[in-house]
Amino acid sequence: MGEFFKAELKDRFLEYALERRDYFEVRVLYDEFLRPNYSLAFVEKLIREIEEYDSGLLDVMAGNGVEWFMLASTPKTQDFLHEGGFMEMHVMEEEKWDTFLDQLSGHRKLTKDEKQLLKENSPELKREKKLLISLISAVVISFLFTLYSLIKGAFLEPEYVPADEFERKMEALRSQYSEENQRLEAALEQAKTTIDSLSGN
Repeated sequence: MGEFFKAELKDRFLEYALERRDYFEVRVLYDEFLRPNYSLAFVEKLIREIEEYDSGLLDVMAGNGVEWFMLASTPKTQDFLHEGGFMEMHVMEEEKWDTFLDQLSGHRKLTKDEKQLLKENSPELKREKKLLISLISAVVISFLFTLYSLIKGAFLEPEYVPADEFERKMEALRSQYSEENQRLEAALEQAKTTIDSLSGN
């Protein structure tokens, strides 16, 4: 039987004694609470534990050859139950043990800031950030190469061509530049969306 159940039974014995307002036999507690699953000896064991904790909680009379024959409540019984009784003592003891074991194990609950820092430093997030930086770098390098090739084609390698041919080539370059610019803007927009989704996690 668990300690919690034993604490509850002890409190019930005391409550019953308060309700009776007179002496009653120990067997009455057995009949009232534990028959037929437990023995009378178990009731006597619980009464002994109550007495060992505080002999003033029950007024005990010996008789019929047994140490605990008749029981009654005392003025202390009401106060003890009002403060929570054995149940409250058991709960407090459990909480103390939990605290002690937490301190002993060295495991403590993380604060929100610590959890956030742990999340930011996770290997998965670092890998995603590296991937994102690589993607942005590739877009920028691609843009720079395209820009260089446009400038080189227009200015660094001059060809002597008629004006209308030159205009046609410039229009083609402008069109090519515009298309490349739109492609890079789309890639940058995609990168921005990826950054936003990562920072949202």
